[in-house]
Amino acid sequence: MPPPSAGERHFVDRLGLFFEMLGAPRTMGRIYGWLMICEPVHQSITEIAGALAVSKASISTLIRQLEASQVVERVPVAGTRQHHYQVTDGGWAQIIRRRSRFAHFAIEAADAGLKAIGSRRPEQRERLEDMRDMFLFMEDDADEFVRRFEDFKKRRHDGGETRPVRRTATAGSARLTPRARPGHGAPRRPS
Repeated sequence: MPPPSAGERHFVDRLGLFFEMLGAPRTMGRIYGWLMICEPVHQSITEIAGALAVSKASISTLIRQLEASQVVERVPVAGTRQHHYQVTDGGWAQIIRRRSRFAHFAIEAADAGLKAIGSRRPEQRERLEDMRDMFLFMEDDADEFVRRFEDFKKRRHDGGETRPVRRTATAGSARLTPRARPGHGAPRRPS
């Protein structure tokens, strides 16, 4: 297998930086990036290590984390005993779903803080309520967000949209006006 081209290395390194911004190890992002573009679409730990010039031990540790997050899967390859990995379909949507499932821990923590301080300390209550409300909103809205993304992806695949429409504030407006969704009390940005 030929080494990655300069353009492929640039992409892999950019995705590594993106993962690092999300709080994950940079090498984890590089592995995911390589698996997104490699040929063949499945790679062994040895092949990934060679392509990225990273130790097999590091690849092994991080690939298990990606597999546990369900964004990478192990696949059988005839004629070899080595494990091979590939990106799972819907990986980015899976990341959103998985992160939103952890929202309840933040909600419970905020509720515990609110209970602990009671009606005293209004500034602290406001911070805790803001935290709780943000995670309640995220928990409630994640499935809708993924559904809208999947609809967009289908339209794009069918030859419709090429880019999602960006929602922007009007000129001179520093804030977006909250708008309630039917059946939900949480505000949304205007369309």
